[in-house]
Amino acid sequence: MNMPSSRPVVLCLSGHDPSGGAGLQADIEALLAQGCHAAPTVTALTVQDTRNVSAFRVLDRDWVLAQAHAVIADLPIAAIKLGMLGSTEMVETARQIIQQLREQQPDLPVVCDPVLRAGGGGTLGGDDVAGAMRERLLPLATIATPNLPEARILAGLPEGSADECAALLRAYCQHLLITGGHGDECDIHNRLYCQDGSQHDFTCVRLPGSYHGSGCTMASALAGRLAQGEGLVSAVRTALDYCWRTLRDAEQPGHGQYLPRRLPLELF
Repeated sequence: MNMPSSRPVVLCLSGHDPSGGAGLQADIEALLAQGCHAAPTVTALTVQDTRNVSAFRVLDRDWVLAQAHAVIADLPIAAIKLGMLGSTEMVETARQIIQQLREQQPDLPVVCDPVLRAGGGGTLGGDDVAGAMRERLLPLATIATPNLPEARILAGLPEGSADECAALLRAYCQHLLITGGHGDECDIHNRLYCQDGSQHDFTCVRLPGSYHGSGCTMASALAGRLAQGEGLVSAVRTALDYCWRTLRDAEQPGHGQYLPRRLPLELF
């Protein structure tokens, strides 16, 4: 029997990764795992595999707006997840879409994953993009989820610690989650800096190997938990736990990094 959907809809503005490890495929799978429906709006096309990014092309602004407007007119949006934008023009496009939705839904959750570097080190946006995101998008985000290298780019602190980057970036956004895993520590430390000045630390055991798409996976899961109505600190904990499990069960289909297994084995 056909039935109306009761799953919250999350509008995803992200790039396409043809390897399926990151980008919109990561968004879709992670949101499905949270009981949500993903509405994927393509912002950029990339040439990449499980090792690195070799090229990308940002889509025309009008095409992105047309995609988003078609979805917004048809589906009830419960949250927005921002991934790769790739240009200052696309930052402005995302800003316009958020402002349009916030006119009707002032408390609409927005998760900003500032995708600026691929796991293999390839660039996905220059310093101008980082500056535009910091000045124009972070103030609209419910929470931003950079890893430490991305937080350093956003803050303009090439050697800054998580606390030093947060001290600067908290002036721009409500909540900031800086994820770890890019050093050589035995445990991974993820730090949530909240608007009220509080800080929450989430620690997990480092897994062997390197992973492609972990940031997209975590940010999308977080958007899904917020769309489901979960409180922010609890949603962060749930998303981090889910992401760790996807990495624990990761597989290596290619010659590069491991890909998170975001959906249950019984589905395959």
